[in-house]
Amino acid sequence: MPLLPELIAVAVLQFLVIIAPGADFVVICRNSLVYSRRTGIYSALGLTLGILVHASYSLIGIGFIISRSIVLFALIKYLGAAYLIYLGYKSLIAKPQRQLDRQSRRSQTSQDLSKLAAVRMGFVNNILNPKVTLFFLSLFTQVINPLTPIPVQIWYGLQMGIMTFTWYTLVALVMSHPILKEKLLSVTHYLEKAMGAVLIALGIRVALSGVEK
Repeated sequence: MPLLPELIAVAVLQFLVIIAPGADFVVICRNSLVYSRRTGIYSALGLTLGILVHASYSLIGIGFIISRSIVLFALIKYLGAAYLIYLGYKSLIAKPQRQLDRQSRRSQTSQDLSKLAAVRMGFVNNILNPKVTLFFLSLFTQVINPLTPIPVQIWYGLQMGIMTFTWYTLVALVMSHPILKEKLLSVTHYLEKAMGAVLIALGIRVALSGVEK
């Protein structure tokens, strides 16, 4: 099948991009460890929705327009950078939780994020990431053949969404595992601050990054 090499190339490229550590990875780790497994998974759902939006506008050519518009691309870049810095700042100023016994820790769900807040955090973090915009632009203009049937191109976008949700759900399951959280209980606050510093650094990096046109 002529499409087989392209199918394999797209799948491998998408997988490598998804598992590469970045802002999405840090957000899922933070939400799963600091809040709960549920929050981590709903944040992964938000990331997935962001991916599907990126795939949709890239498929109809809007991604190319955004990448070529200095104003639009700069707006997305700086909004994304500001959001990462905001999340990092919130992590840095978070007050340490008291050391609770196992029973009281189970009742900590009142401090958890709502489902909507978790989805929104994942979605906004992904949709304002200019690197994702550029990835889909390069995918649909340099990797995927223009003659590839539209249904197949739509599948590529859905495939990216499925892979994103699967991978980050796995990350959420690992980071929220009771044994791991129990072992990290005494240092969770410091880990949250460390992840906050990473998010701020990523935000600054995004803001200062240039894009070759």
